[in-house]
Amino acid sequence: MHTDLWNHALALYARPGVEAACLALQAQGGDVCLLLCATWLQALGVAVLDERAQMLRAVAEPWQRDVVAPLRSLRQQWRATAQGDAQLVALRDQVKQLELQAEKALLERLQACAQQWPTDADVPAGDWLARLAPDLVRHHDALDQLRVAATALQDAEEGA
Repeated sequence: MHTDLWNHALALYARPGVEAACLALQAQGGDVCLLLCATWLQALGVAVLDERAQMLRAVAEPWQRDVVAPLRSLRQQWRATAQGDAQLVALRDQVKQLELQAEKALLERLQACAQQWPTDADVPAGDWLARLAPDLVRHHDALDQLRVAATALQDAEEGA
């Protein structure tokens, strides 16, 4: 089991179908960092409490709005124009790296928020994904794909 959220997120994101599921959830308004945090907390066995979910959202929402979203928007704006411009391709790649660094920083902030919460993988934690997913994606197939992949990752790590 990855004890830190960043390595958990990397391992989960590398699993088949997860990238596509995350992009689909993001397109529907889901915060992928928050959802990856949900799978991490689920694997750790941290109990879902309203207060905890609110704390995580309070960390994630302003960072997504003020830092990650503007970088993503700029990168996406440049997609078509960059097709014929090597210099813009290079700048777009730099923006993409900044966006990734911003997402890593958000995952670190989410982990710091949850650091003191007790973990017990033997106790039913509740459903973190359902709690942290926006209403629009709660019944989306991509959320189910993410849940299945997270469970498979957890099973693989526990069996290792």
